[in-house]
Amino acid sequence: MLILHALSGDAHAAGSGGWWSDLIGPYKGIDTNKYFVVCSNVLGGCKGSTGPSSANPQTGKPYGIDFPIISIGDMVNAQNQLIDHLGIEKLLSVIGGSMGGMQVLQWMVSYPNKIRSAIPIATTMKHTPQQIAFNEVGRQAIMADPDWRNGNYYDHAPPARGLAIARMIGHITYMSDTSMAQKFGRKTRPNKEPKKFGAEFEVESYLRYRGDNFIKRFDANSYLYITKAIDNFNLLNGNKNLASIFRGLNAKVLVIAFKSDWLYPTYQSQEIVKACKLAGIDAAFCEANSTYGHDAFLLETEQEAYLIKHFLNTVSNGHNGDSQ
Repeated sequence: MLILHALSGDAHAAGSGGWWSDLIGPYKGIDTNKYFVVCSNVLGGCKGSTGPSSANPQTGKPYGIDFPIISIGDMVNAQNQLIDHLGIEKLLSVIGGSMGGMQVLQWMVSYPNKIRSAIPIATTMKHTPQQIAFNEVGRQAIMADPDWRNGNYYDHAPPARGLAIARMIGHITYMSDTSMAQKFGRKTRPNKEPKKFGAEFEVESYLRYRGDNFIKRFDANSYLYITKAIDNFNLLNGNKNLASIFRGLNAKVLVIAFKSDWLYPTYQSQEIVKACKLAGIDAAFCEANSTYGHDAFLLETEQEAYLIKHFLNTVSNGHNGDSQ
């Protein structure tokens, strides 16, 4: 099966420090004693696959913004080449949340004959103006940083402040009002900074920490390219209607949403289910209780493990001899 990561994720999905290590492993929801699990870095990223920080073979220098605009479809096409290279004829399942869920949906459209099941989690078939707006503010924060240098910063200091602010903006959307209230309330901290506008509240300190930590592991140009790919993703393009999007797919689908997720609210997951049903696909839906907001797809692993484990059992039990 293929695991598909979100915006800031990478191929390190399981094991020590893995972003889904509570879900993937021996005897876990995605049981590695039973299933062979593959996860790769997305095209355009900065953790292995080619991206704007990679060397341009024509110049020997990093691409920067000479790197071409990429799409979720491009990411999935690259993954398909990897699966072919590994000699896998059919995947038992493709699974992912957020941007990973978009990749799942793209697999359902682009390679319907190569998957037996799909589990898109906390995702959407297209971004709303509000979702695009949050990403655009993050991109503008990066490009407004004087250290961005029109994307040619690799021989200089990176646009750290811009990227940190972009991450802070993003992280606000990943949480919920309830989770922020539970985690921080209006708790304050000793202001050790000499500035009048230091991090007085715990939530301010937390967001600054998240932003400062992010710049140590992510490339600003990759952030620009990947968020643009997310915004451009739209399975409803052209003359497609809901009934035609997944027509021809012969796979079982489990769609999972979370009640407190306001970045990718439940109605967007329900639209995916509706499109599946109209195409005659065996699709199940679950809206899980959680106060974590969008981050629930990374944190509510016990609920997800239960749902995914039982769903995969139904898919495995219906195995018809195709290669997994």
